Amino acid sequence: MKRIFTILLLATAAHSALAQEEPFRKKTYIKVNPTTIINELDLYLEQDLSETLSLEIGISGIYTDYPDYVFFKRINIGKENPGISTEQFVEGRGIGVRAGLKWYLVRQNTAIRAGGTYFEPLLFFKKVFYPNEKVTLNGATYENSGDKNVYGLQFLLGRQMHRGRFILDPYLGVGFRAKTYTANNFRVGPADAIEQHTDEATKFLPSLHLGLKVGLGL
Repeated sequence: MKRIFTILLLATAAHSALAQEEPFRKKTYIKVNPTTIINELDLYLEQDLSETLSLEIGISGIYTDYPDYVFFKRINIGKENPGISTEQFVEGRGIGVRAGLKWYLVRQNTAIRAGGTYFEPLLFFKKVFYPNEKVTLNGATYENSGDKNVYGLQFLLGRQMHRGRFILDPYLGVGFRAKTYTANNFRVGPADAIEQHTDEATKFLPSLHLGLKVGLGL
């Protein structure tokens, strides 16, 4: 009986040693960010590079820019936004791209995927197009237009957790962004002449980030 018990114990130890030595297998993950659903849909693709590094790229579809109106037009921080109406903010449409490199500081106890506590520097760019808005001046109709460019850098700290194929990725961090608004507006000038003006304003602002990504391993 003791001999059988010893054989089983050795077999279990050998199996555990082989499991621990299982080579790292690179995986790909697809994720969404439900915390930004109020104004855009964020999709992410993360690719393992090694046991401690992964590359994360994302794309955003922006379907309204109203939150920007609420936080930065009503609250005067720096220069006023140039001639962009509330309706244009509400109907703003755009696209964004981002790329970050995750460095896993504390890795989960697994040899087949990157996971655990990570630090991620991330760069992003967004372009928002505001719809043309018709105005009537001196009996004639003109169209005002505008757009916005956003550049930013974020430093995120998060923890990516796995439950089978399901992924939970909460994060927080700080960042910095620059927003440049451009508006082409028609106005009534001296002697009732119609003049076209191009206004531009740039805001440099710090930012705080707190969010959650959910997804699946492919």
